[in-house]
Amino acid sequence: MQSFNLRSILRPHILSLTPYSSARDEYTGTIGVFLDANENPYGSVVASVVRHSERSDDSDYNRYPDPHQWAIKERLAPIKGVRKSQIFLGNGSDEPIDLLVRATCVPGQDTILIMPPTYGMYEVSAAINDVPIIKVPLMSDFQVDTSAVLAAITDKTKLIWLCSPNNPSGNLLQRDAIRSILEAADHSLVIVDEAYIDFADTSSWTTELDTYPNLVVLQTFSKAWGLAALRLGMCFASEELIQVLNKIKPPYNISAPTQQLALKALAHEAGKNEMVAQILEQRRQLVEKLRSLPAVRAIHPSDANFLLVQFDKAKDVFEHLIEQQVIVRDRSKVILCDDCLRISVGTSAENERLLNVLQNMSSVPVTGELPLATGEAASKPELVSNA
Repeated sequence: MQSFNLRSILRPHILSLTPYSSARDEYTGTIGVFLDANENPYGSVVASVVRHSERSDDSDYNRYPDPHQWAIKERLAPIKGVRKSQIFLGNGSDEPIDLLVRATCVPGQDTILIMPPTYGMYEVSAAINDVPIIKVPLMSDFQVDTSAVLAAITDKTKLIWLCSPNNPSGNLLQRDAIRSILEAADHSLVIVDEAYIDFADTSSWTTELDTYPNLVVLQTFSKAWGLAALRLGMCFASEELIQVLNKIKPPYNISAPTQQLALKALAHEAGKNEMVAQILEQRRQLVEKLRSLPAVRAIHPSDANFLLVQFDKAKDVFEHLIEQQVIVRDRSKVILCDDCLRISVGTSAENERLLNVLQNMSSVPVTGELPLATGEAASKPELVSNA
């Protein structure tokens, strides 16, 4: 990958852009009389209603937050095995997704490449920015059609999106396929979205950042860390690309409360790992019990915290679950996901509720046999093999 040149794929005006310089960029200290940012010197409304004896830094919101979130990056870098200069933190993963499109793609000219079925925001972000989209569907086993992807890459392809573990199918994409794309796409950024990587028995692609300068890895605090309400996403890339993202992001894109809570979470990585273990055990049990239900036709293998399940008459099953206030995701209209519902792994009690509703269904008629995703007949639903 020595031939990869990031400057050659950035939009020309991004290279010469003068970024906004915030007050906290010009003075990075934490001690002093702060009269530089037009803040309220008396504190926040939140702090004013808290008894003085109970006040803490957590309730002082009158000062702007660290625009580069250095405290989080200091703690996160050793956990992820990267340098803090290789980390960008965004308002959810959606922010770096959008920034990557805006940094590289000239509207109406450059393109992105996606592999459906996949996470929908890649396409939405491109559409918002008027960027054409090339679609190369995954194969029937939800793996990358490597030859078709390589054939579809042009000199206008600026971003190639790979979701692994994939959403909505749940499976890891084969590393050899991703590696082939990284090595061939010498004029594109290759983004591996690892939102669900904590639930997979594999190493992150962050270990390859120094090998592939065109590699970008996305992760999130929303899933395994249980912090979806905070909207905090992680982007790992070369120092050069991280500098570009910092150049074009909003000045204070991560709020002070979010930074404070993320720091507290990072001090309890063992707690996150314990929750992941519980989810994986619940996933195992859920698969086992779903296989016994007559309406279930196939359960796709999952490396994530959800299952893609094929049902007889999935739309009717979905509506019945909604009536019983059991909320799953209908993916039956998505390519390769005919009659499939996406089911997040819940707690033991939540999973039992789901299973009881499915077991007691009487209003959903079961029609003719549907083939298993493997194309083989069986007496009961089987896990679909991706081998």
